[in-house]
Amino acid sequence: MSCISVSVGLGNVWRFPFTAYENGGGAFLIPYIIVLFLIGKPMYYLEMIMGQFTSQGTVKIWSICPSFVGVGYGQAFATICIITYYSSLLALTLYYLFVSFQSELPWSYCRDEWTNCVNSIPTEFVETALGNTTSALAQQANTLSNTTKLQSSSELYFLNVVIKEKSDISDGIGIPDWKLTIALFVSWVVIFLVIMRGVKSSGKAAYFLALFPYVVLFALLGRAVTLEGAVDGIIFFLQPQWGELLNPIVWKEAVVQCFFSLAVGCGPIIMFASYNRFDHGIYRDAMIVTTLDTLTSLLGGITIFAILGNLAHNLKAENIRDVVRSGTGLAFISYPDAISKFQAVPQLFSALFFFMLFVLGIGSIVALQSTIVTIICDQFKSWKYWKVALATSACGFLMGLVYVTPGGQWILTLVDFYGGTYVVFILAIFELSGIVWIYGLQNFCDDIEFMSNKKVSMYWRLCWSFFTPVMMIVIFIYSMATIQPIKYSDQYFPLAGDVAGWLLFAVGAAQFPLWGWWYIATHRHGSCAESIKASLKPSSKWGPASPENRQAWLLFKSDLAAKRANEAKSNKFGFFQQKLRNMCGK
Repeated sequence: MSCISVSVGLGNVWRFPFTAYENGGGAFLIPYIIVLFLIGKPMYYLEMIMGQFTSQGTVKIWSICPSFVGVGYGQAFATICIITYYSSLLALTLYYLFVSFQSELPWSYCRDEWTNCVNSIPTEFVETALGNTTSALAQQANTLSNTTKLQSSSELYFLNVVIKEKSDISDGIGIPDWKLTIALFVSWVVIFLVIMRGVKSSGKAAYFLALFPYVVLFALLGRAVTLEGAVDGIIFFLQPQWGELLNPIVWKEAVVQCFFSLAVGCGPIIMFASYNRFDHGIYRDAMIVTTLDTLTSLLGGITIFAILGNLAHNLKAENIRDVVRSGTGLAFISYPDAISKFQAVPQLFSALFFFMLFVLGIGSIVALQSTIVTIICDQFKSWKYWKVALATSACGFLMGLVYVTPGGQWILTLVDFYGGTYVVFILAIFELSGIVWIYGLQNFCDDIEFMSNKKVSMYWRLCWSFFTPVMMIVIFIYSMATIQPIKYSDQYFPLAGDVAGWLLFAVGAAQFPLWGWWYIATHRHGSCAESIKASLKPSSKWGPASPENRQAWLLFKSDLAAKRANEAKSNKFGFFQQKLRNMCGK
């Protein structure tokens, strides 16, 4: 349930729809499904195995290959980046939750100063006016539609009232909004209360955090598909645009979305799995969570594209892409617009919906925050868990203040792109390489066989050893070679923003070589070459944490080594032949 609550979160309801929106709708689904089976599921299963086999967190597991310990610290850095902006999204959901109790939903009507608000021109008025081409009304309607881009009241409310967005941050990002600051503080208080007792408290909350959102999400889907124009939106979402399959950027975004949604490469999966019994049926859990995550993403995508189809119908837009710009605010523009159309007590459903979003976000951020607290407590065992949780929560609140400023969405885009996306991406490549290529595929599969008492299938072997790492490396190299300065709302960041973004990426990626160099320098074994070679071998701490399981594992590995030594004498296979046999499970 904890893994479901972290994987099924805002990544499904917020990020998946706008990522699909930005990458051609239905064209995104095919790469996403392929990436899920060749990268997402293998990485998720691998991380669950690492956590359960060692009963250690995301840093301590690197006793498997000590010089790769920087992967764990780099992933912690990326996790902190994600936590800071993720909490600001919780603040937005709380804000909407609070204002949902007004007698009239504040985003359901236009203000006098919003001259381009779609609700200020009733559909009947426009149709009547356009029907009489000689009337003054027709001239006014045509002039307005030709010179002004119409926006929905929900979009204008989000931009002008909630976040008070700045169109340019070259002169600064402004000061935090006091209402959003209070909402951010409340969010962090809830986060602390959930994690203060570790998995004892967060585990009990996981049942509610995982199951409640589905009740509201299915109800919203039922309403969305009945709106006018909803079918057009759903068709846009599901109909593939085959030409986009050759666009490497779409594949890169599919990998990033897979990682973000499943929380792969950030540490919480390893952390949660470390609390399992050593013989727990982890394969079943991995398949259930990854499949449920994908189905929820599709559910969220169909729901929001049905709403976008309705918006396109109301705004008389020719293309759904013209309806609303994508980005962080999509969930705070399209969903509220649909809720305002509910005829029976929209305030009640609005409160339920944004409470659901808050619950989804809490489920994910609790896991991410617990990962950081666990890493710190593992390093400083005398420190009280609740005190570390309190200190890190206070730091998270302070860092989150930058996102509740008028320029906060600009910073969120920057941090997500450089600190969350690319840092997680490159470190995941090193993570997989260290385990499968350095420690060895056969050694890893032997460990799985000992823990689960069954052979590892060819599918997992081929993915871990070839398809997953090669696809990730190719996509990463291409995306870095063709990277363009990022934009927010069709505007480029100032030079200082791009420099800050690259520094953020450099700090995260540099954790791998810096900690590797530190380990080699502090664990000398003869010459430099010998020290490097020794740092790539498992340390004495690698293996099951339980003394009984560890003793049985060492005996199991010893028997396997002796058996293979005898086989090697009778079967003279070359190096590459043996590697191919290992990939095929021979």
